[in-house]
Amino acid sequence: MGAGFALGAKLARPDADVWIVYGDGSVGYSLAEADSFVRHGLGIVAVVGNDAGWTQIAREQVELLHDDVGTVLAAADYERAAEGLGACGLRLGPGDDVDRVLADALALARRGRPAYVNARIGRSGFRKGSISM
Repeated sequence: MGAGFALGAKLARPDADVWIVYGDGSVGYSLAEADSFVRHGLGIVAVVGNDAGWTQIAREQVELLHDDVGTVLAAADYERAAEGLGACGLRLGPGDDVDRVLADALALARRGRPAYVNARIGRSGFRKGSISM
């Protein structure tokens, strides 16, 4: 539903910088909305935190069921998938200049082009013990 919120925010405030932050699991539900952003000329920056897993779900699932089935994802090239839908794709990996990549994404968005940043991140125990819904 995040893409719908971003779309609504950009339509309501066309001059505002609109960012959406996804996990790689959640972007799978709404990546096709890149096409909506493109068709409507909505410059939105989407940052995908890509750790190749449904990590929020896996934390509890592995602890309770001792199995990670269904939570391990491929390290997908979401920037290329977004490009296939007409958006701009950028990749952010270890050693890349974060400030430069995000500035490039924002510059594209300010020109009316949606920009998807595939940020390859490591896994961590962040939010351990939180409840997934």
